[in-house]
Amino acid sequence: MASRIRLEDRECPLSTTVEHVGEWWTLLILHDAFDGYTRFDQFQENLGISSSMLTTRLKTLLADGLLERRPYQTNPVRHEYVLTDLGRSLRPVIVALAAWGNSRLEPHERSMILVDAESGEEVQPVVVDAGTGRRLDDSRAYVFAAGPAASNAMRSRYADQRPAPAAPTAGTTPRHPLEH
Repeated sequence: MASRIRLEDRECPLSTTVEHVGEWWTLLILHDAFDGYTRFDQFQENLGISSSMLTTRLKTLLADGLLERRPYQTNPVRHEYVLTDLGRSLRPVIVALAAWGNSRLEPHERSMILVDAESGEEVQPVVVDAGTGRRLDDSRAYVFAAGPAASNAMRSRYADQRPAPAAPTAGTTPRHPLEH
């Protein structure tokens, strides 16, 4: 598949992540893998995906190091697809995407919810800063900035990046912190 990433975005972690996992089938295959599916026929049956599309997506997930292929049968040889540590590290992303999708629905409209494995109680996942425990959903409190390995273009993009004030003053329109 030809890369959709723009040359100037090659160093952007969001762009490079979307290049690896931003395709619909890829996310659904990963979701199934988190639910314990490992075999080609399980993915195909559950997702209703064509053999050729599933083969293509699995090859990409293998090449990207998110899944590994292991034999589970010798005669004939059959393989299963198992999440790697790198693949498992995407679970919070999948959980956050599902939670965002559910947040758009009334509780009675949700077909899948995240629950505590022991209590069975529904949980509401949030993304927080590991250092402070503060939620990251406030776009005024957290902004992107150029990192240590940033190119000149990336440094220029974020050169004047400052957190927006907590509340706009009367008669002004606040600048969104991610605009450039």
